[in-house]
Amino acid sequence: MRLTLYMVEGRQNGERRVAGPLLAVAVLIIGLVTAATVAAGLRSAQRDKADQVMDQRHAMALGAVQGEISRYRALLESLAAGSSTDDDLTWDDFDVASSPLADARLIGAAAVAYVVPVRTEEIPAAERLWRARGASGLRLRPQGDAEEHYFPIFIRALSDTGTPTSGTDLRAATELTDVLDDARRIHTTAVSDTYFLLQDRDVPAGQRQQSFVFATPIWTRANIPEFRGWMVLALRGQDFLAQILDTASQGQLSGSLIAHNSDGSQVTIVDRPVAGEPDLVRDDEFAMGERYWTLVTRADTGRLPGAGSHLPAIALALGSALSLLLAWLVFVLATGRARARTQVEIATGELRAAEERSRRQAGLLGAVLSSISDGVSMVDDTGRFLLQNPAAKRLLGINDDNDQPEQWQQHYGMFRPDGKTPFPLDEMPLIRALRGEPADGVEAVIRNPARPDGVLISIDGRPLDVSAGQHGAVAVFRDITALRRYETDLSIFAGVVAHDLKAPLAVARGHAELALDDLPEDADARDSVRRIVQVVDRMDTLIETLLAYTTARHAPLRLTAVDLSALVRDVVQERVAHLRDDQPAPQVTVGPLPPVQADPGMLRHVLDNLVGNALKYVRPGTVPQVSVTASAEADGRVRIEIADSGIGIPDAEKPRIFDSFHRTEEAAGYAGTGLGLAICQRILERHGSDIGVADNPGGGTRFHFTLPAAILPPVPDPVEESIVTSSSADPAASAASPDAAASVAGSASAAAASAAGSADSDTSADDEAVRAALERALAERAAIMNAAQLPGMGGPPPSLEESEIWRHARAHGRD
Repeated sequence: MRLTLYMVEGRQNGERRVAGPLLAVAVLIIGLVTAATVAAGLRSAQRDKADQVMDQRHAMALGAVQGEISRYRALLESLAAGSSTDDDLTWDDFDVASSPLADARLIGAAAVAYVVPVRTEEIPAAERLWRARGASGLRLRPQGDAEEHYFPIFIRALSDTGTPTSGTDLRAATELTDVLDDARRIHTTAVSDTYFLLQDRDVPAGQRQQSFVFATPIWTRANIPEFRGWMVLALRGQDFLAQILDTASQGQLSGSLIAHNSDGSQVTIVDRPVAGEPDLVRDDEFAMGERYWTLVTRADTGRLPGAGSHLPAIALALGSALSLLLAWLVFVLATGRARARTQVEIATGELRAAEERSRRQAGLLGAVLSSISDGVSMVDDTGRFLLQNPAAKRLLGINDDNDQPEQWQQHYGMFRPDGKTPFPLDEMPLIRALRGEPADGVEAVIRNPARPDGVLISIDGRPLDVSAGQHGAVAVFRDITALRRYETDLSIFAGVVAHDLKAPLAVARGHAELALDDLPEDADARDSVRRIVQVVDRMDTLIETLLAYTTARHAPLRLTAVDLSALVRDVVQERVAHLRDDQPAPQVTVGPLPPVQADPGMLRHVLDNLVGNALKYVRPGTVPQVSVTASAEADGRVRIEIADSGIGIPDAEKPRIFDSFHRTEEAAGYAGTGLGLAICQRILERHGSDIGVADNPGGGTRFHFTLPAAILPPVPDPVEESIVTSSSADPAASAASPDAAASVAGSASAAAASAAGSADSDTSADDEAVRAALERALAERAAIMNAAQLPGMGGPPPSLEESEIWRHARAHGRD
């Protein structure tokens, strides 16, 4: 019994396994047969549609040909009828009467002419008559020995290619002679046999066209009509049929125009092909005067509208694909329950494994973000914070996220590196990254209740990778307060070293000058001593420049309202004061310059460097031309521009001219260290600005930078002014007061340390001792250093003629 049940169950399972494929095959066969039937029906419908479209297009082409010919004939007969009423037809009359034909857009028309018959003995008299009527320069040139000749007198060209010459005997073409005789005989318009126009017989054979003419006789309307001549219209067959077929069939028909000539021959005027393989042909005869023409049109079924689609093939392909898909679905549904269950289990296992891997990766990423010392912040495209790691909150000193970008500056206390200017929203690295603009090394000061002393951070911003599935931006920032403090200490140390280097140079220059004074004027050694002085001066300038470069970034920034106009004029005056009498005076133009908020000493160095470059980098023999202008910006800043007419800067060099020690090839023949523009950039960065360069439209270079606008304080009274002048103008007082110099140096050191961030309260005693030692060293050298400005920001070194003044100054310092 059990065996029987097993056999029954096995048979049922086998029947199920066989029934599924059989059902799928049956569905496939039915679907393919149905798809083939539908495709055949569509193909038959397309063929019928193609025949209808072909009939319509052929009828349109035939109607267009007949209509155009009828229009040409009517226009020509109207012109002839008007001319028949004019007994003294002149060129002006013909010109006025034929001008409508030029505007009628006669397809293929070459020219229209007034032709008269002239007997051989009357040719001289006819020449005089028609010349008098306006055919200037007419010369009748008979052909052959016929008693009568046919000459075109007045001609109007209707195309740009080839115009017949008046006075040419038309008996040169038999077809023209026959059509003129026929028209005069039958008193109506006649059409010629096909031939090559006389004006086309000189062109290459491959460019000639079979053509024909209409000839309408001109008879007076008297009781006894008098024959006066013909109006003749010449047409080029290929141009005529090609344009008509293009208009009527939209480029889908090829065609041939066959003329039945008077001798019974058939001449194909034009055979115009189109792309494709024509399989539909239509032809019709139509009357052309006393002759017949045949229009034959051909078309490719696949190119006719409504008949050239691939719908049958698409229907067959889709039907077959659907049949296969349906058969496969039937097969899957009939036999794939167990397979589906297996696939679900496999997919579920893979999903769980992927979820576990994602969870582990997320945990690892969270651990990494929590353990690194750099802050990481991520926002979406609206500025809402998606992530801030613990380091970010620790550096910013605020745990609460603010999702309003316009409040970030106040919420976190974000300032420019000067620690005073609020950081603009548009320049924040996260905002720039949201605009798709990466930002690197952006420095900012964070000062808030949790960070009262302030912390200097460097920020890198990047747009969020779109592969993350989230639009936004990410910023990475780190604390660089200690680094800037260390750089400040190095700058102070560099100043000390520079001063130590300058001392022996001053001694060497003094001894060299004394040697010059002692040497006779004709001594050979004077040139060598002069070169020593020049080398010492160059070395002194280089040390000053290097010192300015190292201290420009961290020197104390003393912002005040600066009279920009007075400062520029002072700089220009100092730059041109040392010029010799035989040197041409530079042309310097200073426009209206408003006051700005800046450090006077640093700004003076920027202007001195830019104006000096404008006066120095000029072509030999050229008078320097410098222009200093300013304009107000919308954000309350002033844009200053210094333009020159010098040697210019190549476009490839412009991005690198602010790099340290970089000089262009054009500047190789001029003195310089390659640090001037780098110092200018550092100074302007300290002021929250930048510097740019562009070509001057008149030739040369144009530098530009911006500074905040300011209002100058009231002018002090004369008593106060004199006090300030006397106290600041006495160098001996500064030298005699080392305590005051030490105070100035100490203030400079403290201000430099403040720019990089205040020192922590728990600074070690060793650091304090080192700093005190550096300040004492600076105080000892304050007597030879102008504490009101950066090192290296003074004027050019004195010339040899000023050596006596230098010597007295040093002697006073030693005393």
